[in-house]
Amino acid sequence: MDVKTFTDQLDPKAFMAKPGSKIKLKHFDPNYTAEIKHRADVKGVLQAGIEALATYQDILYAQDTYALLIIFQAMDAAGKDGTIKHVMSGLNPQGCQVFSFKAPSSEELDHDYLWRSFKALPERGRIGIFNRSYYEETLVVRVHPDLLEKQKLPQGTQNTNIWEQRFTEINHFEKYLVDNGIIVLKFFLNVSKEEQKQRFLDRINLPEKNWKFSENDVTEREFWDDYMQAYEAVFTHTSTEWAPWHIIPANNKWFTRLVVAYFIEQKLKALKLSYPKVTEEHQQQLLKAKKVLKNER
Repeated sequence: MDVKTFTDQLDPKAFMAKPGSKIKLKHFDPNYTAEIKHRADVKGVLQAGIEALATYQDILYAQDTYALLIIFQAMDAAGKDGTIKHVMSGLNPQGCQVFSFKAPSSEELDHDYLWRSFKALPERGRIGIFNRSYYEETLVVRVHPDLLEKQKLPQGTQNTNIWEQRFTEINHFEKYLVDNGIIVLKFFLNVSKEEQKQRFLDRINLPEKNWKFSENDVTEREFWDDYMQAYEAVFTHTSTEWAPWHIIPANNKWFTRLVVAYFIEQKLKALKLSYPKVTEEHQQQLLKAKKVLKNER
């Protein structure tokens, strides 16, 4: 299968959390592969996508008008790290940056919850990747309300409306970014609970993967249903026309990477990027420099 055939076979709407709709994850199959039966059937498609991304990145950097912020959210072992590694493997490191957001530090807790994200935003011409993001403030903090107590919020603000308040704030934040040329592309890697279990067992059974496993991974599985409800609320309230959520099947890693690469490529293509046009004065300087170089002995 070539790139065009693969692209024609994909229905972008199948991965979209439709803005303004109530989203239920049961409507998104983690095993979905768009009727592509085997990884070998799309051999070369990912590499072609990676090469296309490298070209777009070069123009993005040269034009220096837009930035692209890519957000990855997922349950543990869904494949965020691997997707970032494979899809972004052809990019120039000078034009790309990755931030992994862990539990906030004491300094970060002394600021509002979006502060550390502001600091990590990509400059114009660059691609920024958030491996987890400010959405953790409506996910893990919602599932574990005790974390909210550590955020030093003013008295009376920790009420049942805080999640709706944060959804509104995040929507405004992302609209502000998009209006200022920072395009926001959001992916949720949708892995099943059964597949996560198998990946955890692999991490335990294979010595070279032991370092990836944490006891906390199993502990968090006990809250699986709570997380699914929290994610559904996030998609329902923050999938917008300017920054929609893409729910990507994650049980088959090869398909996950293909689809993520596809959406990034399509987003960059839609920007209609172009290399800067030089002025007439600059053109004359180039001709002068060319003449000097040719006359060198």
